[in-house]
Amino acid sequence: MEAIGQFMPLILIFAIMYFLLIRPQQKKAKEHQAMVDNVRRGDQVVTQGGLIGKISKVKEDNEVEVELAEGVKVRVVKSTIAQVMSKTEPAASK
Repeated sequence: MEAIGQFMPLILIFAIMYFLLIRPQQKKAKEHQAMVDNVRRGDQVVTQGGLIGKISKVKEDNEVEVELAEGVKVRVVKSTIAQVMSKTEPAASK
């Protein structure tokens, strides 16, 4: 019984760390992944490097083409998109 009493503070510290640090970080990572998976042509995005542009083409599973200025297009890995500033409306299907 004493052995369990000695490990109780360690168990409580781990539980507190899980709920305050690990779980929110996992939730944030899932939200970011969902945001990246749902980008489409016409969305205005900010990359982790601070570049602001509009998605002109979704190339492959992990790559998009971003137009930074008229005639200036760069290929960007999807996971480096930090934020979607404005989303386009989905095309109406008939």
